[in-house]
Amino acid sequence: MSAPHPSQPSRRNVLTAGAAAAATLSVAAQAVQAVPAAAAPSAPEPPVADRSGPAPAARPRLAPLPLSAVRLLASPFLDNMRRTSAYLRFVDVDRLLHTFRRNVGLPSSAEPCGGWEAPDVQLRGHTTGHLLSALAQAHAGTGEQVYADKARVLVAALAECQAASPGAGFHDGYLSAFPESVFDSLEAGGKPWAPYYTLHKIMAGLLDQYTLSGDEQAMTVLLGMAAWADARTAPLPYERMQSVLKVEFGGMNDVLTRLHLLSGDPAHLRTARRFDHEELYAPLAAGRDELAGRHANTEIAKIVGAPYSYEATGDRRYLDIARTFWRTVVEHHTYAIGGNSNLEFFGPPDEIVSRLSENTCENCNSYNMLKLGRQLFLHEPSRTAYMDHYEWTLYNQMLGEQDPDSEHGFVTYYTGLWAGSHRQPKGGLGAAPGSYSGDYDNFSCDHGTGLETHTKFADTIYFRSADALYVNLFIPSEADWRPHGATGKVTIRQHAVSADTVRITVAEGGGRFALKVRIPGWLADGPGRPRVRVAGHPYTGRVEPGSHLTLDRRWRAGDTVELTLPREPVWRPAPDNPQVRSVSYGPLVLAGTHGSAELTTIPEIRPETLRPVRGADGVFTAEADGGAITLKPFHQVHHENYSVYWAVAPRPGREGDVARYPLDEGAGSTSSDTTRTFAPAALTAGASWTADGPGGRAAVALDGAGGHVALAPALPAGLSELTVSMWVRVDVLVNSARVFDLGYHKDTYLFLTPRTGAGRARAALKIAGMEAEDVVDAAGPLPAGRWAHVALTLGDRTGVLYVDGAEAGRNPAMAASPLLLGTTTHNYLGRSQNPTHPYLTGAVAGFRLHNRALAPADVAALATP
Repeated sequence: MSAPHPSQPSRRNVLTAGAAAAATLSVAAQAVQAVPAAAAPSAPEPPVADRSGPAPAARPRLAPLPLSAVRLLASPFLDNMRRTSAYLRFVDVDRLLHTFRRNVGLPSSAEPCGGWEAPDVQLRGHTTGHLLSALAQAHAGTGEQVYADKARVLVAALAECQAASPGAGFHDGYLSAFPESVFDSLEAGGKPWAPYYTLHKIMAGLLDQYTLSGDEQAMTVLLGMAAWADARTAPLPYERMQSVLKVEFGGMNDVLTRLHLLSGDPAHLRTARRFDHEELYAPLAAGRDELAGRHANTEIAKIVGAPYSYEATGDRRYLDIARTFWRTVVEHHTYAIGGNSNLEFFGPPDEIVSRLSENTCENCNSYNMLKLGRQLFLHEPSRTAYMDHYEWTLYNQMLGEQDPDSEHGFVTYYTGLWAGSHRQPKGGLGAAPGSYSGDYDNFSCDHGTGLETHTKFADTIYFRSADALYVNLFIPSEADWRPHGATGKVTIRQHAVSADTVRITVAEGGGRFALKVRIPGWLADGPGRPRVRVAGHPYTGRVEPGSHLTLDRRWRAGDTVELTLPREPVWRPAPDNPQVRSVSYGPLVLAGTHGSAELTTIPEIRPETLRPVRGADGVFTAEADGGAITLKPFHQVHHENYSVYWAVAPRPGREGDVARYPLDEGAGSTSSDTTRTFAPAALTAGASWTADGPGGRAAVALDGAGGHVALAPALPAGLSELTVSMWVRVDVLVNSARVFDLGYHKDTYLFLTPRTGAGRARAALKIAGMEAEDVVDAAGPLPAGRWAHVALTLGDRTGVLYVDGAEAGRNPAMAASPLLLGTTTHNYLGRSQNPTHPYLTGAVAGFRLHNRALAPADVAALATP
């Protein structure tokens, strides 16, 4: 599909648009100065250089080829783009404009939308911004005027709403689908639902309309909104503004800084820097990971603008913040498919299997992470890891978020990774996590980012420097560019020759220039080496994974580069549980398909049984849970249950105790592991020694008010079966106290409680993602006021609880294996993973962890003091 280049805006056009709006902006600035400000003194804002021109202070080393210069060829990426483009042509803009018009008193008879665009939802209006961006991208990428025409209707209607704002009691320049009083609430310390987030989407859409589609009215409206944001935030003291930033604000710093780089207006940069959130920025600037517990997409969007801030100011702190954030998220918070977060929040670093669910990997997060990595790569092209992550996430999560059976490209909100997750056409707000969106009833944030994702696949395939073209992604496409000093354009075409080989052809033109082809880092994990042929001849130089292959020569039309990237299945262990792994084939993560079968836990697979299916590239079979299963590229799995993570049983070692803490030192604040495998246990928060232990030895007394024993991390790691045994004296029976609790948090644990609300002692095992615990219940509570020996054996899907050497409870149908616990980080005696539960009042001694499920006679022998 050959696409003419749309009109490209110039600095003159920007300034002309600004001049046309000057009177309006002046009035807006004066009017919004009347917004009440707090009495607290304002901290000085960071200095901003007053530059009259738009030249960046730190220019990126590379520039992307414009969307209008790249055309997708036949591939799943083009298929996805066509489905989304069909929705762009279909959607009724009057329905989206309904709440904008009603907000300023303009008439509208359109049917209201549902989801987050419903008239009573405070986030209404955000989809309009995404739609503006998607229409601009579709116009640039296809050259089809229908997208530009539709967008101009939308922009003109928004301009009308903005002009009507003063008559509705709002300040000049204000444009939203909800009243400005929401910002009064925000500045007064309220927690409205992300009002600046919504404005950012609209502003970003207007900017895309201007830069990609040449709509000068979009710039006029955007300048009005920018002036409103400046005047609204300028009176706020620094501390008050930082408090405002605790509520999700999207990428306000991003869009305002990009506007500044285009216009050269220092006011835009001053406003942008007010959105620098130091609560997030300061630890990142110091190289610290303090992301645990933070809402992921709130934080990612704040960082996307940091590379632009570096460009605008030359302050390397912004670049350091962006680098640290990207590296931290990708290396320590990222799941197998490239996405991050569980239930939208970051957890502690490297907790992956322990935080699986159907609500992992919110798609908006990856949309923003790819934007961040892309911009960092423009500044640091030698770091191919940025593009490795981009490719991995794009091929697996983002390509796979869209329903291939949907004419309108519906997408999911999350990409679940718990065993048996699915992507199903069950739409509607509040539907199951893997449900796809709809035409009008599910306008979530991911519906909006999906509109953008699937209309801009072409924007990162090729980048350029003065005399080199970077080939970043191996997506069938054509690209036009003009090397430095060339007399005409050069057209590059790339397509797949076979499953493993890509051909890059100089289709038109020629001259002296360099092709810099990314050699993916994932090749380093496989046995095969990349092979290259240039103009039909073998390339004999070094070709290193994780680098660029530079081919600098005089090119002629018809010259080719053939790059063979051998793929082999690679099993990748999870950081928190090396016995749980994902498998990839080149950059494609493989998923096991289960049809409609529901899974209660992570299946156990035998990696040595993995075999390719003849004639089906990327499709394999293997033995899992004793039966045959098919695995295929994750992005191809739709409308059925799937698994991405697999348990892999270790080879059994010599039988024996894994750890043994007698807890009988009688002095000091620690107790040693006599196997010399683990670090000493710590007596914590009120735990003390008592001489009244079993058999007359010392023991640890627990006060029920915080005292507990903290054991070393990673105790049960890599065990398919185990026995936990110890002595305990329960002085006060209270529900939900813990004898022991080994795990990560309140959703991943192995515990024993003296009494539940049902009046029984209970042992329980649960892995995050399981709907219910595996439990072993006794007939009654543990004995109170005396020493008792307790033991729990787990093996062969059977759990047995023993008290004083006799069986007290049994579960012969355990769903989960202790193998899934992984390298636990929090292991306690007398304390629960759940901070709402009471501490144990009593004493503990003689903790042992054995690497087999002991027989009853062996357990009975342990019960002798």
